[in-house]
Amino acid sequence: MSHPNMPISHKVIPNRIVISAKDVMNITGRKERAARDLLQRIREDNGKGAKQFVTVSEFCKYTGLPENEVKSFLI
Repeated sequence: MSHPNMPISHKVIPNRIVISAKDVMNITGRKERAARDLLQRIREDNGKGAKQFVTVSEFCKYTGLPENEVKSFLI
C-alpha cells in the first residue's frame, strides 16, 4: 500500500481483472459500438448476464490474444 502523504500520481493501482469497452477500443482499435458488441458476445459465450463483468482471461480466451500483451494495455 502507498504512503498516506504520497502524491496521488505515485499511488500503486492494483492490476484489474475486468475489461471495459474503452479497453477493448484501445486494444483492438474498434469503435465504441463494436467494442460493446464484442463484450456482449463474450458474455453470452460465457453464460453471463448483460450487466456482468468480462474478465481479462475471458476476453483473451475469446479473442486469442495473449494475456500478458492485453494486460500491458490496462496499466
